[in-house]
Amino acid sequence: MTAPTSNSVQVFGKKKTATACAFAKEGRGLIKINGQPIENLEPACLRLKVFEPVLILGEDKFANIDIRIRVKGGGITAQTYAIRAAIAKSIVAYHAKYVDEASKNELRRKLLDYDRNLLVSDPRRCEPKKYGGRSARARFQKSYR
Repeated sequence: MTAPTSNSVQVFGKKKTATACAFAKEGRGLIKINGQPIENLEPACLRLKVFEPVLILGEDKFANIDIRIRVKGGGITAQTYAIRAAIAKSIVAYHAKYVDEASKNELRRKLLDYDRNLLVSDPRRCEPKKYGGRSARARFQKSYR
């Protein structure tokens, strides 16, 4: 006997070396990050950044979807930006797969109008250090005597 399959999607949000894996399925509107409710996210100043997709699209869009997020790598700020990207991508992917194309396009347009980084990852990475200097661009001071 197989378990009943529920409507679910899995997406990734990335920022620098932080990766957030979001698993969205039909439910009661819970959003959990590493097993903790989204309201418990620290620091408090970055909590609002994580809530942005919910505030932009409205809580009614998230009312029947549970989102579980696992995040690792990077620092606190990079993880926060990876989480918000994962939340935004998961709601769009869920609507694309299980609701309809028109609602997906509306959600996508709203998110892109607010901040493109919610759906498109930032390609900037740390530049590697080179020889002849103390960092990627800075050179050692030149002395003639």
